[in-house]
Amino acid sequence: MANSINKKNHMKFTLLSLISLLYPLVTNSYNPDYNLAINCGYSTNTTSLDNRIWVGDNDIENSNLLSFTEPTTTNQSFITKPISLSNTQIPFTTARVSISNFTYSFPINNITNSPVFIRLHFYPTSYQNFELSNAIFSVEVNNNLTLLKNFNPLHWAKDSTIIKEYCIQVKPHEKLTITFIPNPNSINQSNLYYAFINGIEVVSMPPFLYYSDLSDLNYQIRSVDTDTTDYKIQNDKALEMVYRVNVGDNQVPPSNDTGMFRNWDNDYPLYLEKQYPQSVSSDFGEHLNYLKNNVPNYTAPEAVYLTARTYGLNVKEDYNVTWNFEVDSTFTYMVRLHFCEFEEIIKDQGYRVFQIFIDDILAEQYADVFSWSHGRLVPVNKDYAVTMYTPKGSSQIEKVNLTIKLQRMPIHSKLAPKYRDVILNGIEIFKISDNNNNLAGVNPKYLSPKEPSSPSPQSKSKNSTIVIFIAVGVSCLLLAFVATGIIVFVRRRKRFESHFEMEETSWKTIKREGSSTLPSHLCRYFTIAEIKAATNNFDDIFIIGVGGFGNVYKGYTDGVTPVAIKRLKPGSQQGVNEFMNEIELLSQLRHIHLVSLIGYCNEGAEMILVYDFMQRGTLREYLYGSDNERLTWKQRLEILLGAARGLHYLHTGAKHSIIHRDVKSTNILLDEKWVAKVSDFGLSKAGPTGMAMTHVSTVVKGSIGYLDPEYYLRQRLTLKSDVYSFGVVLLEVLCARPPLVRSSEKKKASLVIWFQRCYKEGLIVEELVDPFIRDSITSESLKCYCQMVLSCLHDDGNQRMSMSDVVGALEFALQLVTTEEDSKFGWTKEKEKSEQRLLPHFTSEDGSDVFTSSSDDYGSQTSKVSTISTSTEGQPMLSAKVFSEIGYPKAR
Repeated sequence: MANSINKKNHMKFTLLSLISLLYPLVTNSYNPDYNLAINCGYSTNTTSLDNRIWVGDNDIENSNLLSFTEPTTTNQSFITKPISLSNTQIPFTTARVSISNFTYSFPINNITNSPVFIRLHFYPTSYQNFELSNAIFSVEVNNNLTLLKNFNPLHWAKDSTIIKEYCIQVKPHEKLTITFIPNPNSINQSNLYYAFINGIEVVSMPPFLYYSDLSDLNYQIRSVDTDTTDYKIQNDKALEMVYRVNVGDNQVPPSNDTGMFRNWDNDYPLYLEKQYPQSVSSDFGEHLNYLKNNVPNYTAPEAVYLTARTYGLNVKEDYNVTWNFEVDSTFTYMVRLHFCEFEEIIKDQGYRVFQIFIDDILAEQYADVFSWSHGRLVPVNKDYAVTMYTPKGSSQIEKVNLTIKLQRMPIHSKLAPKYRDVILNGIEIFKISDNNNNLAGVNPKYLSPKEPSSPSPQSKSKNSTIVIFIAVGVSCLLLAFVATGIIVFVRRRKRFESHFEMEETSWKTIKREGSSTLPSHLCRYFTIAEIKAATNNFDDIFIIGVGGFGNVYKGYTDGVTPVAIKRLKPGSQQGVNEFMNEIELLSQLRHIHLVSLIGYCNEGAEMILVYDFMQRGTLREYLYGSDNERLTWKQRLEILLGAARGLHYLHTGAKHSIIHRDVKSTNILLDEKWVAKVSDFGLSKAGPTGMAMTHVSTVVKGSIGYLDPEYYLRQRLTLKSDVYSFGVVLLEVLCARPPLVRSSEKKKASLVIWFQRCYKEGLIVEELVDPFIRDSITSESLKCYCQMVLSCLHDDGNQRMSMSDVVGALEFALQLVTTEEDSKFGWTKEKEKSEQRLLPHFTSEDGSDVFTSSSDDYGSQTSKVSTISTSTEGQPMLSAKVFSEIGYPKAR
């Protein structure tokens, strides 16, 4: 375990600081063809503390290296110094400031065809005649690539330095220009917005350090969203380095990089969630082995590969080694993880195997560094691409959390390693430019100097004067809060009304005291007093379920009628929109296979929905994960048929078609008579209207494992998206296992992919079937059922069955079971013919099976025919966005 691996390093780590100063790092493994550092606002060349030469942009002798252009009439730039020069390091002693555009150009003959680093250095502080709060500007490269937009350095740091690093490919015969563009100033000139810059670096890099070598078939970037390895970063993309971290040790400064002046931050305390005792391993006694040529020797400094973070000594409980990184949503990121096995005890593959999660997606189920590198002291890295979305599916850019988690192999795993431990040496995270050639994100939320703030990635500790000022400010704020609280108590002012930001106009459709626009006979309004009386003031003993919305309680309205009460929890990923959506939809829908909404409560901070109580709970509880009695095959088909009829009603029976958007086994509830009812309509959406409309364009929402891949990839929601999700439920019922199992071997982690592969390769599908029902399903019934499942799970939505056809296929499957039961008492040819007359089954011209559905719930006698394709070619190989939390999955 970790104890045996780290014990020999215990004494080493106590001397780590001293050793790191004395150890000869591998520097200048790469010599840049082009290396220019500009000290903006300076007239001569200067030398920094690390002996690097910075050229002045105001020195005419440097005109062959760069040129500076700006308006020649008015509003020319200023060369200025910080008013309070607390930072004396180059290039932060001077700045170029302007309220007009200004541009730095670099001659074409000096730039090679290789990509280059561009680093912009900012020192956000007060400059003469310029307020820092008015420093709002954009930065563009070659007038077509946006690096920064509405950038306000004050929001990132104050009196601390900011370095923004980018990777770009300069096109042949094109010179490099960097333009700084202040935000437009108001007409009355009350706010003079300006741009400023302290230093610029342009440094060439190896062609394929971060860009994909299309000729190298061994290099792969794994897309964790789609579980494919064909993602490429080509030259038309620009990158922003958002994080570069040396895991398990101190910072590696630019002067100790491999020749490209990259800075490697230390991972704790800024990024590592929790540091466990003796979790740092190191070995400065040996040099790396680059002979195997897994990665070039300039990829990262030796100090990165010879230090690592592992599980820690004497750790008994399981936990995730977790790093958290704040990033901009709506962008795709390349995550590079650096590994090197230097522990002498790790002698072969299989000694240390663990799991890697990126943004809670299982990126590597069996991470074995030794098997990747084929030896000790051999560096290796793995690249992954992940797209970040906002929790509520908004298209607006927001700050979100990208996590990297390492997890030990489960103790009962089939692939039990010799040592249950993890290892990671370094992390790099790059933002990839979007289709609009944009890398600009949003400013962090501004914290005034009077508020305590946690360290930002680019900021350092404030000086003692600022700390004292903050302490005084916080004390004053606390006193003000206490005084305000007393006033509020005395005057009995209204309580804080919501934990969420709600616009009053959002509630015009939901009003109290008889003014509700909802029909009173369909939806009752409950006071919070009635809800508390029904749940004994939300006593935990009444909790019957927990979901993304919040807790679900069993209660009794009017002291008699049992109901299910769903209460929004503070910080829920769902909120006002889902709450309103469910009320508006369910109050107008009534069907035997839909859960009925009885009423709601919207009072103060409370948002509560009240439903019919479903005595037997969810379908999933009778498939796996509980002690409930297992369902027979016939019971399962009857439940599925009921749920399918409910979805069919949503698609065709309501005034307007409705797409449920969150079909899964936990949203199919069972009453005391085992009647299935579809529930949870918070994410539901009106379907396409009109003959010309085939889909609804919307952000992706739903539950991972059940998402339609066509919807996931193209954001096009259709009625067939529900069909795909229901197809996953069909498989879940047949196999009695979750759609995604992160502890399974990779080929079995996704139930859908496993089933499709087995069927396509002619493997024994019966092995997937729940053993409890395996003997009760005939081969004919299983074939019929599997063909229906394959049609539902087709990657092309146009090729899937409709819900009407699913209803017909399930009716046929159920009739087969009934017929098979009858056959125990004697099978007659007449009955067989009668059965064939009841529901025809024939073959189309292309050889695929065709079923004819019977009449639907509403008495419609129209006959519909659906082709069920048995081909699985082109099925999506989406990875499982599984949940890496120990013990229970994260609610979505």
